[in-house]
Amino acid sequence: MGYRVAVVGATGAVGREMLAILEEVNFPIKEIYAVASRKSLGLEIGFGNKTLKCVDLETFDFTKVDIVLMSAGGAVSKEWSPKIGALGPIVIDNSSVWRMDPDVPLIVPEVNPDAIWLARKKNIIANPNCSTAQLVLVLKPLHDVSRIKRVVVSTYQSTSGAGKEGMDELWNQTKALYGMGDKSPKKFVKQIAFNLIPQIDVFMEDGYTKEEWKMTAETHKIIDPTIDLVATCVRVPVFVGHSESVNIEFEDPMDEDQAREILRDAPGVAVVDKREPGGYVTPIECVGEFDTFVSRIRNDPTVPHGINLWCVSDNLRKGAALNAVQIAQLLDERGVLTPVSA
Repeated sequence: MGYRVAVVGATGAVGREMLAILEEVNFPIKEIYAVASRKSLGLEIGFGNKTLKCVDLETFDFTKVDIVLMSAGGAVSKEWSPKIGALGPIVIDNSSVWRMDPDVPLIVPEVNPDAIWLARKKNIIANPNCSTAQLVLVLKPLHDVSRIKRVVVSTYQSTSGAGKEGMDELWNQTKALYGMGDKSPKKFVKQIAFNLIPQIDVFMEDGYTKEEWKMTAETHKIIDPTIDLVATCVRVPVFVGHSESVNIEFEDPMDEDQAREILRDAPGVAVVDKREPGGYVTPIECVGEFDTFVSRIRNDPTVPHGINLWCVSDNLRKGAALNAVQIAQLLDERGVLTPVSA
């Protein structure tokens, strides 16, 4: 028994991570296909002890699969996700295109699993923004105990959030600063090596960037539209792993000890919070991990019921590939899909 699965965008960083995690969690697979653009036709990608040859998106027959993990960019998702969904498979889409569609569920399985029952409306499920995914994992268990009134979050997002080109630019600029190559920006608007860039995505009319808007809008859809949330999103010279400094104000009493205990029991969250040098998790330590790590939980003395905390997560995993695979697992667990007999 197993599912027929296609990974679209299989040659990209997230697509490869999707394949790795499907194998790592032993997802029940009957058949697996690596799908990409025509230029990647025939390229070989490892999957466990198998080698998959990439097939062409334009000619692939999607009626022979049950689940499609889509990570090929917004333009491809906008065109292909509804086409594929109309043929029967459920598309788990990693782009931003479908997240705010009222007929498309936006899901973090540990946070709003019941939204899975909306999947059949368009046969599309949206994966949230990478920075939103780790944030809502932390906010939801706290909100369930004491309603959250306001959140102020500052993100420190790695270059892998901009794809392989972003990571390559950090690497190439770092070398160039030591006299080996060109350090001029190409992927980012300013130098990223040894620098910070307080802009992710385009600017909107109110002065916020689209990335900052996404964090607010997606948190509202996933958890609660009454939460006031404001974000500042910053690209930092880190290869993998997003970090966030989060200030949370509650309606009712909440202190650091209570928050710490709540988060220790929260699914998908690991608390590492020692008040000593190095008693916290940094992005380099979260790479390859499934959990979102929370550290530096402390009271905010400037408001009646407030706490501050630090969280880090592997953005290629929980922020993208892992969450998509967990949605596929949720489809199986809730019986939305039925596995194919061997």
